[in-house]
Amino acid sequence: MIVYDKLWETMKARGISQYKLLKEYRFSSGQLDRLRKNDNVSTYTLNQLCSILQCRLEDIAEFRDDTV
Repeated sequence: MIVYDKLWETMKARGISQYKLLKEYRFSSGQLDRLRKNDNVSTYTLNQLCSILQCRLEDIAEFRDDTV
């Protein structure tokens, strides 16, 4: 399962709030909700986040194997 727990840490470190993502960067509230729920998001969305936050994918997403 891919989780986005690191996204919130990276956003905080970069000084970018969820509100700022919505208002300043015109980020979709639906996509933000999916990220909060660790639902499926597109690679386009992940690319946008990496660009906005100037970070790498592993700074916002992590794979966790629930079978272990």
